[in-house]
Amino acid sequence: MKVYKYGANVDTDVIIPARHLNDPSPAALASHCMEDIDPDFASTVEEGDIIVAGPNFGCGSSREHAPLSIKSCGVRCVIAPSFARIFYRNAINIGFPIVECPQAAEEIQAGDQVEVDFAAGTITDTTQGKTWQAAPFPEFIEGIIKSGGLLNSLKERGLGK
Repeated sequence: MKVYKYGANVDTDVIIPARHLNDPSPAALASHCMEDIDPDFASTVEEGDIIVAGPNFGCGSSREHAPLSIKSCGVRCVIAPSFARIFYRNAINIGFPIVECPQAAEEIQAGDQVEVDFAAGTITDTTQGKTWQAAPFPEFIEGIIKSGGLLNSLKERGLGK
C-alpha cells in the first residue's frame, strides 16, 4: 500500500473536477480522480494504495462524487489531520474509510508503505518503522464501512428497502 501525498485544503474540485461529472459512473470518476493536482494519479494508483494529505481535505462543494472517485480508484483510505465535515460524512455514507491523525499525516512520505488497522486505529509506516495511534472508528461507523455504505448497512439491519 504505497502512499500518495498531497498538501492542505485539497478541495473536491481538485479531487474530481466538475467537468467530469456528466458521467457519474464509478469507473469514469476513477479515471479522472486527482487529475488537476496529479495528472498521473489515475493511471498509477493501485488497489490498496493510500492518500495522505494536509488539513481540511475534501473542502469545497459537497459533492459525494469526490470520495466515490477516490474509492473507485481502489484507494484503501485517506489519512489527514482533518477533513471537511461534509466530505467526512459523504465518505462514511459510501463506506470509504478516512482517518484523522495529524502526526501520521505530517510524517508519512510519498511512496512509503503504510498499513492501517481501522479496528485498533493504528497506522504503521513500514518504510520508516513508525506507528501512530488514531481514534478507532466507533462501532456503528465501522459497521457502515464494512457493509459498503450507509444504505447497505440499513438494509442488512432490515431498515432499508
